[in-house]
Amino acid sequence: MRHPLTGQDFDSPVPPGTGWPEDPAQPETPTARTPAGVRRLAATDDLAELDARVSVCSACPRLVRWREDVARDKRASFADQPYWGRPIAGWGDPEPSVLIVGLAPAANGGNRTGRVFTGDSSGDWLFASLHRVGLATQATSVHAGDGQRLLGARMVATVRCAPPANKPTPQERDTCAPWINREVRLLRPHLRAVVALGAYGWDGALRALRGAGVAVPTPKPKFGHGVEVELDGITLLGCYHPSQHNTFTGRLTPVMLDEVLGRARELGGLGGQ
Repeated sequence: MRHPLTGQDFDSPVPPGTGWPEDPAQPETPTARTPAGVRRLAATDDLAELDARVSVCSACPRLVRWREDVARDKRASFADQPYWGRPIAGWGDPEPSVLIVGLAPAANGGNRTGRVFTGDSSGDWLFASLHRVGLATQATSVHAGDGQRLLGARMVATVRCAPPANKPTPQERDTCAPWINREVRLLRPHLRAVVALGAYGWDGALRALRGAGVAVPTPKPKFGHGVEVELDGITLLGCYHPSQHNTFTGRLTPVMLDEVLGRARELGGLGGQ
């Protein structure tokens, strides 16, 4: 299937000037098309090359179909906008002391903008809090060219493609795992705090830390908002996901979110609020 804006295959790099992030991939970037391909191509010591390879992955047929279908059959409110329609690489500081781990890109958020948590309601809450505690330069993140920068922090999704109903299958999670495992391994020398958004982010963060060689106890620590677990020099913090279900009901408030992210900033050696 070809990209509706560029006419290229969805798994091919796209040119600048589209409102998306600068494309990390090049025409020669290899594409993982199977779980074995993901494992092989994730084995790089270059973070930029890892991002490039993530951005053209097509190893999960159901996720490929879904992300491309959403990008073609756009939500009416975004009908005049181009959609990224590809996997979403991590973004932010390449040597972060704070890592934020979420579930997956939103179908009409990150899958549209090309940057995780950018352009959806969860991102509105998250970036406002990151800005309040000093981990982001702006209080909003609307599109990839809006000038937003993370300060000493980086964001990743456990699964790099938008899944139907926000629910990747266990097989899709496991197929995608080598990407985040390798990313965490490359970031580990700098990491001091990992913030897991929601129970899925918590499980994904623990899996990724273990996959990166960090000692994780058995049974695994249980998720809870504000829970802190020390893991081999890295503190894992639990935080309710800033989904509309949690923010509309008051289960998660701005103060609660600020407390967790502010604590992560302090643990990261970036100073208190």
